Amino acid sequence: MAFLLDPVFWARWLAIVLIDLSLAGDNALVIALAVRTLPPREQLWGRLGGTFGAVALRLAFITIVSQLLRIPFLQAVGGLLLIWIAIKLVRQDAGEGEGKVRHGTTLWEAIWIIILADVVMSLDNVLAVAAAAHGDLVLVIFGIALSIPIVIWGSGLLARLMSRFRWIVWLGAGVLGWVAGEMILKDKMVHGWIGPWAGFLHWTVSAVLGVALTGLGWWLARRAMGEAGTSEATE
Repeated sequence: MAFLLDPVFWARWLAIVLIDLSLAGDNALVIALAVRTLPPREQLWGRLGGTFGAVALRLAFITIVSQLLRIPFLQAVGGLLLIWIAIKLVRQDAGEGEGKVRHGTTLWEAIWIIILADVVMSLDNVLAVAAAAHGDLVLVIFGIALSIPIVIWGSGLLARLMSRFRWIVWLGAGVLGWVAGEMILKDKMVHGWIGPWAGFLHWTVSAVLGVALTGLGWWLARRAMGEAGTSEATE
């Protein structure tokens, strides 16, 4: 327990906490999007299961981060996966077929989406945490543990707001689109290809993806409302 009296330990711990909290907003957003269509009793279990599953995988990835980052195009593929997740979530929100909003995901589907999205978005975060910890896994566990209740509480609040204000869902998809664009263009292989255009494309591609996914969410919701109105008129 002597490490508890070491000021260097606490300085590194604080750095890890700040790194984790900087990503907490994105994580809370994904969790809220994934669980918002679940029955109220299952939403808490979805938030808990998804958060703890994602944390467990993040801890595992930190131990092998140097090997992971050597995989070509890993971050770019992660960005593409995040776009797919965002589209899946806005389609779930709008509903499909016969103008009826479908139930959305099951509890296990929601947990899987949360874990997958968190792992995808945490690639940069994992590298930063590993560097700040200097190989000390105790520090990593301490730092991540503090972010868990904040993410769970924040995602619950967002889910409730999304149920009242549908436009938050569309903006959430746009945020995921922006993050996906950043991930793709920060990939070492992609960054090497675009060279001098990196700065311009970073903002342009991220903005286009963000606007496109926000617009997609709005359009799907309008289409579902139109189909619902047509269905009611024919009955």
